[in-house]
Amino acid sequence: MDILLEHRDYLVINKAAGIGMHQEGEQSGLVRQLGETLGEALYPVHRLDKITTGVLLLARNPDANRELSRQFAERSTRKWYLALSDQKSNKKQGLIKGDMEKARGGSWKLCRTQHNPAITRFHSCLLAEGLRGFLLQPQTGKTHQLRVALKSQGCPILGDSRYGGSAADRGYLHAWQLSFSYQGERLTVRAPLSEGEQFISHGAELESWATSLMAVTKVD
Repeated sequence: MDILLEHRDYLVINKAAGIGMHQEGEQSGLVRQLGETLGEALYPVHRLDKITTGVLLLARNPDANRELSRQFAERSTRKWYLALSDQKSNKKQGLIKGDMEKARGGSWKLCRTQHNPAITRFHSCLLAEGLRGFLLQPQTGKTHQLRVALKSQGCPILGDSRYGGSAADRGYLHAWQLSFSYQGERLTVRAPLSEGEQFISHGAELESWATSLMAVTKVD
């Protein structure tokens, strides 16, 4: 995991694939491992799934944790993810909205009800024969939200076996960009696509498309 931005009150890192936020059985979680490496206590402001790589914000003291966590709770942060699927989505772009309920074995499912819905805006493009790229902007922060959202569109994330994705060397979901504020300064951090054969092969094209789309559509 690489440090993308370092401040006396927080760190922004590029989370690696295959590691959870907290201890699972005998395996130490990311927060503990990094804290021990740096010799300090760290406070996760938000979380990423075990399969997900990319931008992760960690506070270095309780005051910073309260301030940064408040922004996530109030949805004043902005998050963008990149994903890949080898299946064609039901629609090229749009809004995926619905309540999420627990399913079997720790999975979740998207429902038609709208009591407290998960909301995701998405766009897609064809990167290569049988490979589609996605730019995802979650407007809520539900567990497995993006993974369930793409499954609901008939295009589970490549490598995400829990939700029916085809086998791959990793789950192809990446927290690409995060915008947040701290002490009156607005910051935007991007994490490079550095893990996974398909991200390495098609990452430059995917990022170029996503950057152009954000500029043209003023996705914010």
